[in-house]
Amino acid sequence: MLNFLLRRGLATAPVLLIVAVIVFLLLRMTPGDPAAAIAGDAASVQDIERIRTQLGLNASILSQFASWLGQVVRGDLGYSFFYKMSVSDLIAQRLEPTLSVAALTMVLTVLIAVPLGVLAAARRGGRLDRLIMSASVLGFSVPVFVAGYVMIWVFSMQLGWLPSQGYSRIADGIGPWLRNLVLPCTTLALMYAALIARVTRAAVSEALTEDYVRTARAKGISERRMLVRHALANAAVPIATVIGLSVAGLIGGVVVTETIFAIPGLGQLTVDAVLSRDYPLIQGITLFFSLVYVVVNLLVDLSYLLLDPRIRY
Repeated sequence: MLNFLLRRGLATAPVLLIVAVIVFLLLRMTPGDPAAAIAGDAASVQDIERIRTQLGLNASILSQFASWLGQVVRGDLGYSFFYKMSVSDLIAQRLEPTLSVAALTMVLTVLIAVPLGVLAAARRGGRLDRLIMSASVLGFSVPVFVAGYVMIWVFSMQLGWLPSQGYSRIADGIGPWLRNLVLPCTTLALMYAALIARVTRAAVSEALTEDYVRTARAKGISERRMLVRHALANAAVPIATVIGLSVAGLIGGVVVTETIFAIPGLGQLTVDAVLSRDYPLIQGITLFFSLVYVVVNLLVDLSYLLLDPRIRY
């Protein structure tokens, strides 16, 4: 176990370095000038050049990358061009809304997807199975922004049950916090639940064909206990894998969802950083998301030890 953790830890550094190089180069290759965005439309060429010099953008690409990488190694993600403050502080300020959306979305996703997938597997080939799988195809096919606007139109504009936009911090009360998260989290959960439900159905259906399931049925074990204690337990590894991938994929979904529902999280911060050409902020957020992706995958791998005693690292 310790050797496995050490190997994964050592492998993290090259992954983050590759991500840092790619993002750094892509930002410099795309059109647009942060200095011009900061200076404004009425700025002269001299004003823009002065700002470029202040920001260090007139230095060579290699010199800029070496300077930024040296800061990152020391734990400093740089200083935002637009917000005029530390990138680390900005990420810390916006972290709660994003974590709230991601955590509640995954809870809703698992609560919806796993039971539906098990139910579809237990009734495979029947009407209920076809209904659940058809709904899952629809849920996975509809873009997040379309589902989000439909949810706003129905539950906020027509019924008036829930707020259409905004975020309330946990410190202001659990009730307002949950109320503002229902629509965005349900929007995301519908898409990811569709994927996880299909994988759950496939994994449980395969487990139901194994000899130990037939033995359990021959012993007179109830169908519900057989599904949960035998089929679902033995299908847990692929389900955990797709849940882990969904958490990683949630990063992209959060960017769109936070923009639609005006949630001041890392997704909205990413959009603002891209629009303002804020190089240090974009690079810092990307590195943070990459680190989250690596950590989630590590936790998924470790979960295999609990889900399947036969697995050893």
